[in-house]
Amino acid sequence: MAKNPIRVLVTGAAGQIGYAIVSMIARGAMLGPDQPVILHLLDIEPAAEALKGVKMELIDAAFPLLKGVVATTDVVEACQDVNIAVMIGGFPRNEGMERKDVMSKNVSIYKAQASALEKHAAPDCKVLVVANPANTNALILKEFAPSIPEKNITCLTRLDHNRALGQISERLDVHVGNVKNVIIWGNHSSTQYPDVNHATVATCDGEKSVRELVADDHWLKTEFITTVQQRGAAIIKARKLSSALSAASSACDHIRDWVLGTPKGTWVSMGVHSDGSYGVPPGIVYSFPVTCEKGEWSIVQGLKIDEFSRAKLDATAQELIEEKSLAYSCLN
Repeated sequence: MAKNPIRVLVTGAAGQIGYAIVSMIARGAMLGPDQPVILHLLDIEPAAEALKGVKMELIDAAFPLLKGVVATTDVVEACQDVNIAVMIGGFPRNEGMERKDVMSKNVSIYKAQASALEKHAAPDCKVLVVANPANTNALILKEFAPSIPEKNITCLTRLDHNRALGQISERLDVHVGNVKNVIIWGNHSSTQYPDVNHATVATCDGEKSVRELVADDHWLKTEFITTVQQRGAAIIKARKLSSALSAASSACDHIRDWVLGTPKGTWVSMGVHSDGSYGVPPGIVYSFPVTCEKGEWSIVQGLKIDEFSRAKLDATAQELIEEKSLAYSCLN
C-alpha cells in the first residue's frame, strides 16, 4: 500500500545548501526510496524569485516521490502541518561583525520561526537545525516552541562526524563505509572534539581499532583533530564558498538515521539536549554519540573517557555555556 506523503520544511531553500538538499529529499535520500514527500520551501523576500526558480526546477525534474511543492516567503504558510523541519536559513557572520551581533540576528530569526512551528507544524514534528551557531540556535528554537518535545529538536554535527570518517578513511586507505563509531563531542565549532578512541575499521581479519591501525597517537591528537575542526574554513578557502553539498548530504544522513534507525552496532553524532551524560551540564545542546530506533535517539552510555578527552569535552561545553548566556542576553 502506498505511504502517505511526509511534509518536509526546508528554510533558506534558495541558498546553496537548500538548493543541494531539495533534490536529495525528492529522490528519497532522506526518508527512503518508497516515501513520498511534499516539500515546503521558505526563504526571505529578497530571494523570492530564486525560490520560484528552485520550485520550477523541482517540477522539471519530475521526481516520482515528489507529491507537491510549497514555495513561500510566509513563515506561517511554510510551517503548516510539516512533519520534518530542516532549518538551514540563518544570518551569516560577515567580516567585521561581532559574535553578539550575529547571535542577536539569529535569535530574532529563530524566535519567529520557532513560534510558527509551535502553532502550525504537526505535533510530532522533528526539527534539525543546520544554521550556525547550530547548537545555540536549536536551544533558542526550543525556548519559543515549548510544545515540541525536547527530544524532537536537534542540531547538525553529522557533517563533522562524516568529515572525521573521511579523514580516517584517507589516512588508512580504506573505504569510508568500513570505518564506524567516531564521535563528535560538543559544539559545531572549532572547539568540537573529534574522538576515535572507540572507532573501528572492518578488515578481512575482523574489526580493528582505529587507534591501533593508525598507530600514530600524535597525529590523532593533533592534525586529525584540527583538520576536522577547521575543514569548513579549508573548504571556504578552496571554493570561496562554504560547504553546501556535504552539508546537505549530512543533513539527509542525520534525518534518515533518526527516522529509519541506525545499523546495529553503529552510532552516529547528533547535537541533542544534554541530560547530564558524561558529565556534560544539562541545559545546553551538545553533540553526543547516539543510536536511533523507531524514530527516537538514545545517547550511547558507558564509554570510557580518558584524561585528554575529558579536558576536550569540558572545553567545548564551556563554550556552549558562554554561547547560551550570550544568546539569552539578546532576548532581553
